[in-house]
Amino acid sequence: MASAAALSGVGLSWNSSVAAQVSSCSRNPSGFRTKMAVSVEKKQKFTLQKSQEIFNEAKELMPGGVSSPVRAFKSVGGQPIVFDSVKGSHVWDVDGNEYIDYVGSWGPAIIGHADDQVNAALTETLKKGTSFGAPCVLENLLAEMVISAVPSIEMVRFVNSGTEACMGVLRLARAFASRPKIIKFEGCYHGHADPFLVKAGSGVATLGLPDSPGVPKAATVDTLTSPYNDLATVENLFKTHKGEIAAVMLEPVVGNAGFIEPKPGFLNGLRQITKENDALLVFDEVMTGFRLAYGGAQEYFGVTPDLTTLGKIIGGGLPVGAYGGRREIMEMVAPAGPMYQAGTLSGNPLAMTAGIHTLKRLKEPGSYEYLDKVTQELVRGILDVGKKAGHELSGGYISGMFGFFFTEGPVYNFSDAKKSDTAKFGRFHRGMLEEGVYLAPSQFEAGFTSLAHSSEDIEQTIAAAEKVFRQI
Repeated sequence: MASAAALSGVGLSWNSSVAAQVSSCSRNPSGFRTKMAVSVEKKQKFTLQKSQEIFNEAKELMPGGVSSPVRAFKSVGGQPIVFDSVKGSHVWDVDGNEYIDYVGSWGPAIIGHADDQVNAALTETLKKGTSFGAPCVLENLLAEMVISAVPSIEMVRFVNSGTEACMGVLRLARAFASRPKIIKFEGCYHGHADPFLVKAGSGVATLGLPDSPGVPKAATVDTLTSPYNDLATVENLFKTHKGEIAAVMLEPVVGNAGFIEPKPGFLNGLRQITKENDALLVFDEVMTGFRLAYGGAQEYFGVTPDLTTLGKIIGGGLPVGAYGGRREIMEMVAPAGPMYQAGTLSGNPLAMTAGIHTLKRLKEPGSYEYLDKVTQELVRGILDVGKKAGHELSGGYISGMFGFFFTEGPVYNFSDAKKSDTAKFGRFHRGMLEEGVYLAPSQFEAGFTSLAHSSEDIEQTIAAAEKVFRQI
């Protein structure tokens, strides 16, 4: 929770009544949060005055006033929210507004924000130091948990972000296959490294940039693209570039073009095509890892890739990423092999601790059943009230990941997603903010639930959506 001193630099006074709204949550016999104890006072008038003051100052200090583009609300319009604190399934901004959160720090808050058990473990680890730049036993513990959970991973390398994991796995795939080219899918985002910024989904789409200036042609000449859910195009690319393609890389469930599921047989088809062409299959599970199932999308769909990237959840809210796969491939990574990749803060004790305790909680019986239950109720409820109000909507969910589009659908790829009424989504997003619900500020982003979301949260969200749908 922020202190008065923490906010004094921007000329704000800390309202202690906001802090009082956050309390520990009660749990049902299964161990899941059932209700957030919050103030029952009359809801204050929605205002973003302090957020606006901070954001206006930030625009003079940081490009666009943010440290990551989608936070600037470019695609939905209006004033970005400046967060002050988080707890469970709720967040509070600097104006004292309270929201039910379906962004979850873009995925890692799967057991809820600021979990008491994770925070307690972090406090104890903090006493020993924040970074060693040397091996620590916590790396072994988290590595064992990841290897035992994810079907494709026999060895793992920890890094500091999903982007870094994807950079490392790309270099590794090319080194192992001794080939230069990769196939990626339109709308799939694998971080902001140069080779991936081709038809790269939400962040680029939000800003209206087909690609990013500053990326030389030489960096993307070996990046081939295909529509998602299109096996025929993949097969043709292998025929056209026979013997040149090192790997096919994708989000097994797309989260960066909105939530898009693979068609039945799509992932299996990719597995077959890559085997037939001696190429590697790479799953970017930065979003889906430990979210769709404990073993990720590859466990959920029963398709095992050669290499996998992970992030978000395995850091429990701290910056972390990882890539892993078959032992024979991973042993090419330095110092075991010749493919170089390094990172001073990789495997730092704080991130390892948060990841260990988050995965422990996820492994408790009933975790994924609960995520499936609340997410199903949420998505079905929103689609139902939206259609009753006369809006064209489509959407879906798997476990704790979901999304919906303002188009009749179905949505099978990024081209389908772009048929959405983004202006209407912007109005819907703003209306939901005013009703106390925080959704991703882009039509082209997935949403996330957590073990901290209660039935009351879901009911309030659907009621808010029903009201907003009538207004827009």
